[in-house]
Amino acid sequence: MPRFAANLSLMFTEWDFLDRFDAAAGAGFTAVEYLFPYEHPPEAIAERLARNGLTQALFNLPPGDWAKGERGLAALPERADEFRASVATALTYAEATGVGRVHMMSGNADPADPRAQRAWREATLFAAEAFAAKGVDVLLEPLNARDMPGYFLGDFNRAAALIGELGLPNLKLQFDCYHRQILHGDVTMALRALLPITAHVQIASVPGRHEPDIEELNYPFLFQELERLGYAGFIGCEYRPRAGTLEGLGWFAPYAGRREG
Repeated sequence: MPRFAANLSLMFTEWDFLDRFDAAAGAGFTAVEYLFPYEHPPEAIAERLARNGLTQALFNLPPGDWAKGERGLAALPERADEFRASVATALTYAEATGVGRVHMMSGNADPADPRAQRAWREATLFAAEAFAAKGVDVLLEPLNARDMPGYFLGDFNRAAALIGELGLPNLKLQFDCYHRQILHGDVTMALRALLPITAHVQIASVPGRHEPDIEELNYPFLFQELERLGYAGFIGCEYRPRAGTLEGLGWFAPYAGRREG
């Protein structure tokens, strides 16, 4: 059966952030993810995870100044020192939460700029080596330009090429079905081709980015396909509820409360 992680940056926003862990567990989720934990002490997050028996599925490395539009540091050569410091910060949270995967955002840069390409490659090597010592995977996620204009990594083939070139066992793909559909389409065939390098899957309706029960993607089919392909990771629910988180969990009812073995 699929294993779902509630994204606490988009879901359960009716509660304060730390209280969202309790709310997600109460709704039947056994795992959580979110964009960033850094406004809260790692011990506070670890306590909420332990209290609720939740698995921490994923979070992102620090993105720079999010409020000012920054979306990561990896492809910004002039921010290399800050990027390395951000890895150290994320490692502290990884150790506290027991997370197995972190997403490295590339940042806003011209994908054709050789300096940005080199910085991204070097940052990827640095992060993968740092997290390998802790048994944590580093993930690359292509994002669409409609949601993330100017973002460096907007191509699944490019992410897969770097993963293949570097050949690092803890460097993997984050396959967001919402972004894939907008960027390239052909979600099912891409899952079949890229699943060997995929460590985390995310879902949302397209184009509205709501619950996975409407619009143009057939998620019940995709869930079955992931199971058929042997995907054993988490499926992150990175969607914006249409009319309240709990009110939109009808799609999740068949899976609620299924704990880790």
